[in-house]
Amino acid sequence: MSEGAPEPVPTIRWIDGGVRILDQRRLPRIERYLHLEHPRQVIGAIRTLAVRGAPALGIAGAYGLALAAARALEAGRDPRAAALRWAPRLAAARPTAVNLSLGVNEAVASIAALEAGQSPGELVSRLKENGDRMLREDLDASARMAEHGVGLIPAGRPVLTHCNTGGLATAGLGTALAVIWKAWRERGVPFVLVDETRPLLQGGRLTLWELRRWGIPARLICDGAAAWAIRSFDAGAILVGADRISANGDTANKIGTLAAALAAWDAGIPFIVVAPRTSFDLNISQGDAIPVEERGREEILAASGWQAGAGVVSYNPAFDVTPARLITAWVSDRGVERPPFEE
Repeated sequence: MSEGAPEPVPTIRWIDGGVRILDQRRLPRIERYLHLEHPRQVIGAIRTLAVRGAPALGIAGAYGLALAAARALEAGRDPRAAALRWAPRLAAARPTAVNLSLGVNEAVASIAALEAGQSPGELVSRLKENGDRMLREDLDASARMAEHGVGLIPAGRPVLTHCNTGGLATAGLGTALAVIWKAWRERGVPFVLVDETRPLLQGGRLTLWELRRWGIPARLICDGAAAWAIRSFDAGAILVGADRISANGDTANKIGTLAAALAAWDAGIPFIVVAPRTSFDLNISQGDAIPVEERGREEILAASGWQAGAGVVSYNPAFDVTPARLITAWVSDRGVERPPFEE
C-alpha cells in the first residue's frame, strides 16, 4: 500500500491442499485458524460467519469449487461435474454479497475455458490458481482504494466506521479500514469511532481488534450512540464498506449503515462507501432489487438474553440499503466514483 503499510491479515489462504481461514467467530479472545478440506465446510464457514466480508467471500467461493474438484479427483470421480454441482450451493450460502456469486461464477468460467483434452488434475490446478489470482487482485485493490480515498478525509478530525471493513473482510488489507489507516498516517486522524455493530458485534470484536493491531487509537461506541458521538467529537467523515452496489449507487451494507448515513447527512459530513469494483452489481438498477438476507432469530434473541422458546417475535435483517442520495462518494480500486457507473 505504501511504506510502513501493515502486514495483511491472513484471512483466507490455500495451504496444504485446503483452505485455511482465520475463524472470526472467536475473535478477539482467540486467534484460531480452521483448515477446510471440503466445500461443505466452506459453506458452513460462510453461513456461520467464520469467514465474512464481501471480498473474502468471493475468494472463499472460488476456493470452495477448487476443493470440490480436488475431493472428487481423489475419490476417482469427475472433478468437473463435482465443481459444477457444488457451484450453486456455494453461491447461495449468503445472498446479499455479490462477490460470493461472482467468485463462484469466475471459477465456473475458468472450467469452461479449459481446452479439450486437459487432464482432471489440470482442472483442479486451474481452479486453485483462479482463487490465488482473486486473492492477489484483492490485495492490490485494497492498496489502490486507500490511495484513492485518503484525500476525501478531513484532516485532523476523527472518523466513524460501521461493521468491519479491514483485512478480516478481504484478503488481508481492507476497504474502508485501509483508507482509515492511510488517513491516520497522512491526514492526522486522531482516533476512530467504532460502532459495535449489533447483534454480532463485528465492529466491537473485529474492527477494534484490527485497529489495536495497527496501533490506531479507537473509541468503541454502541450503534445508537453514533449520531451523538459524531457531534460530540466533531467527526469529519463516516466510512463504510459495501456488500453490493446497484447501478444507481444504492448500497447494501451491514444493518445500521442507513442510520449512520442519515446521521452523516444531518451533521453535514461526508458519508463515503469504499468497495472494490467487484462489489458493484450493474445488473441491478436500484437498491430495491438487492436481496437482503434475514438471519435466524437466535442471534438477536441471544444478544437480548431471551431463550428461543420464550415466544418473542423478532426481525433480524443482516443488511440494509442506503439510497445513493445520502452517499457522498464511492471509492473503488478505479478511483472516486459517482453514478451512473460504467462497466
